[in-house]
Amino acid sequence: MNNVQIQNIFSISTQAEFESLALKIFSFQFENNPVYQTFCQYVKKSPSNVHHVEEIPFLPIEFFKSHKVIVASNEAPQTVFESSGTTGSLTSKHYVHNLSLYQKSYQKGFTSFYDPIESYCILALLPSYLERKGSSLLYMADDLVTQSQHPSSGFYLYDFKALYEKLLQLEKEKTKTLLIGVSFALLDLAEQYPLPLKHTTIMETGGMKGRRKELIREELHNILKTSFGVPKIHSEYGMTELLSQAYSQGDGLFRTPNWMKIQTRDTEDPFTTQSHGKTGGVNVIDLANVNSCSFIATQDLGKTYADGSFEILGRFDQSDVRGCNLMAL
Repeated sequence: MNNVQIQNIFSISTQAEFESLALKIFSFQFENNPVYQTFCQYVKKSPSNVHHVEEIPFLPIEFFKSHKVIVASNEAPQTVFESSGTTGSLTSKHYVHNLSLYQKSYQKGFTSFYDPIESYCILALLPSYLERKGSSLLYMADDLVTQSQHPSSGFYLYDFKALYEKLLQLEKEKTKTLLIGVSFALLDLAEQYPLPLKHTTIMETGGMKGRRKELIREELHNILKTSFGVPKIHSEYGMTELLSQAYSQGDGLFRTPNWMKIQTRDTEDPFTTQSHGKTGGVNVIDLANVNSCSFIATQDLGKTYADGSFEILGRFDQSDVRGCNLMAL
């Protein structure tokens, strides 16, 4: 796609604009992404018989483990993001042509729900991600830390005491702070160093990484709220295969930026869209994924609502265990 069309992704303001661009991106990816084209042909879908967004087929996310899901190009990918996984398991690989698209997506996505990045001190508690290479979450967090320009912004591995002391200092200075962390590390911090936080937003990214017993999100949030004296725990919903994120600001409902939409599919028939309020498999439209695949059928289970929000309820039982999976019921 040309640069003008790509820039239009981030200026979408109406449902009509979203649908128009989604159909254009579907046609572009059908013509230029061999893996997606083969899948579409298998399910007998093409630009000739897809005229509405609801008719676009969603590529099963498992293809990112077994195939190179990327549009044809003379240029090599700028990076490859890779999911975490258990020893010996296949990991997803997301080949990214243009890192500036990813940067623009998460920067604009974050500021559409929160204040400008530079207004925060950002503390990242992501030990399991720091211990490996190729994490898209780590790339995003590292850039947010840089963009914040706050001298105290930074990463923490397992030095909970240092993080505790930093939080005490920032609270004393009444500094607006964002603590973004993986679930098991936030629980460790909560158990070892509970403290009341009045100027800090806590955002969990999900995942126990096999370090602790899985908890439902409500149970996790209640523990964190009690330990840190905060009324809400925020959440981020993203994955290796996407370039955009959804956010929950503490009510258990996630909301997407304007270039990202969630649908749910019937659990017995993957080609039937589920109505609002009913549990189904989560399908993601991420238009920022223009050079990969923008239409992905995940292994998450959730519900959508008429206002565009959604919630995550768990995962399909038959799905394999992934390091980045969300807390299952």
